[in-house]
Amino acid sequence: MPPKRAAATRAVSAAADAKAAMATSSKKSVTKNASTNGTTGKVTKPAGTKVTKSVAAKKAVAAAEIATSRKKAATKGDESDKENKAKKAAVNGVKRKRDVDEEQVNGVDEETKTGRRAAKRAKSQPAEEAATMQNDKEVDSTNKEDETTDDTNIAAKSASAIRKRKADEPATKPAMKRPARELKVINEPPTQVMDVFVFGEGTAGELGLGSVRYDGKKPIDVKRPRINHNLKNVVQIACGGMHVAALTKDNKILTWGVNDQGALGRDTTWDGGLRDINEEDSDDDDNDDTGMNPKESTPGEIDTTDIPEGTRWVQVVASDSATFALTDTGLVYGWGTFRSNEGILGFSKNVLVQRTPTLVPGLSKIKKLAAGLNHILAMDEKNKIYAWGAGQQAQLARRLLERDEGSTGLQPTGIGSLPHRAKPDMIACGSYHSFVIDTKKRVYGWGLNNYAELGIEDGVGQEGSYLMRPQLIEALAGYKIVDIAGGEHHSLACTEDGKLLTWGRIDGHQVGQPSESFSEDNTVWDERQKPRILIFPTVVPNIEGVVKVAAGTDHSFAVTKDGKVYSWGFSANYQTGQGTTDDIEAPTLIDNSAIRDRKIIFAGAGGQYGILGALPLEDQGEN
Repeated sequence: MPPKRAAATRAVSAAADAKAAMATSSKKSVTKNASTNGTTGKVTKPAGTKVTKSVAAKKAVAAAEIATSRKKAATKGDESDKENKAKKAAVNGVKRKRDVDEEQVNGVDEETKTGRRAAKRAKSQPAEEAATMQNDKEVDSTNKEDETTDDTNIAAKSASAIRKRKADEPATKPAMKRPARELKVINEPPTQVMDVFVFGEGTAGELGLGSVRYDGKKPIDVKRPRINHNLKNVVQIACGGMHVAALTKDNKILTWGVNDQGALGRDTTWDGGLRDINEEDSDDDDNDDTGMNPKESTPGEIDTTDIPEGTRWVQVVASDSATFALTDTGLVYGWGTFRSNEGILGFSKNVLVQRTPTLVPGLSKIKKLAAGLNHILAMDEKNKIYAWGAGQQAQLARRLLERDEGSTGLQPTGIGSLPHRAKPDMIACGSYHSFVIDTKKRVYGWGLNNYAELGIEDGVGQEGSYLMRPQLIEALAGYKIVDIAGGEHHSLACTEDGKLLTWGRIDGHQVGQPSESFSEDNTVWDERQKPRILIFPTVVPNIEGVVKVAAGTDHSFAVTKDGKVYSWGFSANYQTGQGTTDDIEAPTLIDNSAIRDRKIIFAGAGGQYGILGALPLEDQGEN
């Protein structure tokens, strides 16, 4: 064995043993994570909360009405002064409206933005409401002029006036949503509807099957693909670590799964409780009580309170604890938080946990998004790539000082140009690494590489090894790559002519390669002479016609042009859809009665689950 490989072998042995121990306890750890209901960070107002006038404001208005009745003989000069003040207020309102329009694209401080949004909403109210607001301003001005009036007399009359006002005034009208600013449409939403099938762990609600039995089956430990009756008209799905987001044809974003750090973008407060999930629980157990929060385990629409009316969604992506959505005008909204090695890193410089959707400042004319475990990539219409989130493994393609990670890493920043003046066409992420496919179908990568996640030999087998800047993956140079995906420590891609290539960590059969694929030239071996790392991208035998790939933490999927789907890798939680907890060593057709005659067009993978999308039966004959 070459000396370099021998050193790498010793470095990965301990990690391999730890991996085996983790597999044994994975279900208990998932249960623990699912039962934790943290509320760290900045809590925002729940959806549907109404804003009404305070008692103090009502007293001020009543007092002003009394004062006004005593000043009926006010001079015309006073009236003129009020009119001038009103005009000045109107001019300031217009100015604030212009400021809000500019901020929608450029981004501003959250407190300033909130104040200016209120001004814009006031501007968009009906004429009669605007007139009422103006009268309130004039009454308030009059009230200030009478501050020396006897307090006791005013208080007595105020109480009577308040009672009369409450009886006379109509019910409060809901605030009108501000319309989306008219920006150029640069993106079109997907239109192909899918039937959604799920399988895997489910104890964190990540399958979206609800919290109780359906058709006699429980929503946990689903061994093989099962249709999700809670999801209709879905056109796109994004799988996070333990939560999922879906875009529907009628322009809704639905989320389900773990919401501890706001990843669902909606209020999932529940008065019920949790119970411990036993290892013996399964989908055919007699006990109906799963103990799961029904608001988390059932798909629900995100809070749209701060989303401008007329916004159209075109894409959603999900990381471990955050979700981001792209609009047809190229704006990006997000919610949740990022995590670093030390814990919660934050959502932005000033927000630890963002629990409802908010506009991400500094981004415009974005065409595509991609999500890693705790980092995001975005590509704009000029093919410039931005990255933000956690960057401790160089997945942001820039060096961050530890003290500045929360302030600079959380701000979308360009990664610079690719080598050879390559023009990006597609972006993708693994847990701690990133990829770009250029217009010539070449692949560039950066980020963590200790398990050869990037398919590059540099630093393989060395703890914490990474590549700071995008580098051409020479081992893929002879292929035209059309799709690529990354797991925690492995990656896979498919070529224009349907070949499947895999590389990276081996000990959980993540690469799906037979033993004859491993040699002294392309593999790192452990001290027991077992293969641990496949360094270079290698064609997987016995599978053809692959058009799409997907990767979970340690399992993977490949979709073929004839609508079949294959899976392999770690399967302790049924995440391969093969009905077993044994690892699946090579790509194996997923075949059960639910999908046997269906044409699969999508596969997605999370931590302990998998999701498939199939053409509706009525559409299969047309494709």
